[in-house]
Amino acid sequence: MKIMLLVIGKTDEAYLETGISKYISRLEHYTQFEMKVIPDIRNRKTLSEAQQKKLEGDLILSQLMPGDDIILLDENGKTFSSRGFSQWLERQMNTACKRMVFIIGGPYGFSQEVYDRANAKISLSTMTFSHQMVRLVFTEQLYRAFTILKGESYHHD
Repeated sequence: MKIMLLVIGKTDEAYLETGISKYISRLEHYTQFEMKVIPDIRNRKTLSEAQQKKLEGDLILSQLMPGDDIILLDENGKTFSSRGFSQWLERQMNTACKRMVFIIGGPYGFSQEVYDRANAKISLSTMTFSHQMVRLVFTEQLYRAFTILKGESYHHD
């Protein structure tokens, strides 16, 4: 199974980029993983929140293929422990789906069209993180989930 992390806008901070790259390279030992960056909307300061969500939503939807399993990283999504997330991931990987696409939206979240296309929503925390920080936290948690599934010593309960 292929896993994609789809994000809006580039990562600005070098320390975050270093951490993200570290976990992406580790993930490649377990699965076909790709992080795809959709460029920021131009002139977004002149757009309303609804207009920005709509434009970002259209860009997100253009990256999806029929049959993709779409999981939104959303503050109102289901929360998991690391072990619970690994079990959920294993169940998802045992379906007929060829590609799982995790999506981190822009600063205002997702358009209704993206919510309608999603198969699931998960939350990394009840706390709020920057969209760039979420990339690092998510790639680390995805790596952690694979090490749990393989019985490796990275995770300690």
